[in-house]
Amino acid sequence: MSLSQEPTPLRVGVVGLGFAGSTHLAAYQQIPGVEVVALAGLETERLHQLADSHGVEHRYERWEDLVARDDLDIVSVGTPTYLHEPVTVAALESGAHVLCEKPLARTAEEGKRMVDAAVAAGRVLHVAFNHRRRGDVDVLKHQIDAGALGRIYYAKAHWRRRNGIPGMGSWFTDAEMAGGGPLIDLGVHMLDMALFLLGEPRVLSVSASTFAELGPRGLGGRVDVGKTQVASVYGVEDLATAFLRLEGGATLLLETSWASYRRPGDNFGVELFGSDGGASVDVENYTHSDTLRIYTDVAGVPAEVRPAVTKGEGHLAVVREFVDAVRGGDWSAHVGRDALTRARIIDACYRSALEGREVAVEAD
Repeated sequence: MSLSQEPTPLRVGVVGLGFAGSTHLAAYQQIPGVEVVALAGLETERLHQLADSHGVEHRYERWEDLVARDDLDIVSVGTPTYLHEPVTVAALESGAHVLCEKPLARTAEEGKRMVDAAVAAGRVLHVAFNHRRRGDVDVLKHQIDAGALGRIYYAKAHWRRRNGIPGMGSWFTDAEMAGGGPLIDLGVHMLDMALFLLGEPRVLSVSASTFAELGPRGLGGRVDVGKTQVASVYGVEDLATAFLRLEGGATLLLETSWASYRRPGDNFGVELFGSDGGASVDVENYTHSDTLRIYTDVAGVPAEVRPAVTKGEGHLAVVREFVDAVRGGDWSAHVGRDALTRARIIDACYRSALEGREVAVEAD
């Protein structure tokens, strides 16, 4: 290859036609040197509509047919959670790098098989935790790393909705397909954000409770989602709380709900309490402006700082980081271990809620 020639584009196949799959697809098309060549999903009309709108030539109803191709460098997995493991493992074994939507899997056991497959194949496995790529989180992370908050000894993270069950009777509310309710769906995002901000402390134990008060009565569903009906029984929690003990003595309180009697809307964020300052990110209905507060003292007087923040790139930043890892060549550091850590914590939360006691988190 001459110096004037461009490297061969990375060839991508995307599995999944919903929000995750379509978002991944759109992000890849914004990155130079990446070409989406194949798309897979069961909904035939949606498959062709999405492929046509993004110029994707090869379409498959069965994910197995897409993964069987021998010319893909990357497979993106944007399927319901119960398919994350089989699609990811098959893609890794075929020689592709994999970007998987969160959560990693329904259980840590499934997640470990995915990580083991990445290690065995010598390929990248990356999980899409897009909310840590918000502009407010980026600014706060820089402040924490600069020592503005001192030692953070207590943290709170939440994602709460008034009426936000995502598809009553869909795979989301089927325990076998989803692995759980808002704890594994929304809570894993906030767990990731909190641990990222705190510098990845080890979680030693959890004490959790789960509740299913509204969903089983047909209450709390979103009216803007039309997902395929797969079950008539609401089989997961609609609210969960967890108290996490961290190595070094700090603690984290995690709250998450799809539906609860509270103010209308969709609200998520974190609150941090440090020895030299505090901070909060408070996001109402997915806004990106005026969401960050830093609490400090100025000349001995309590002060509140409201830094200007940008929107951030979300999924685009995730996909770009993943592509950079693939191109970087040092793949051994990118095999999904951080996502597996989160899966183990979520597993421990569900076990704690089931058994009514504090549960130790399995070490890596």
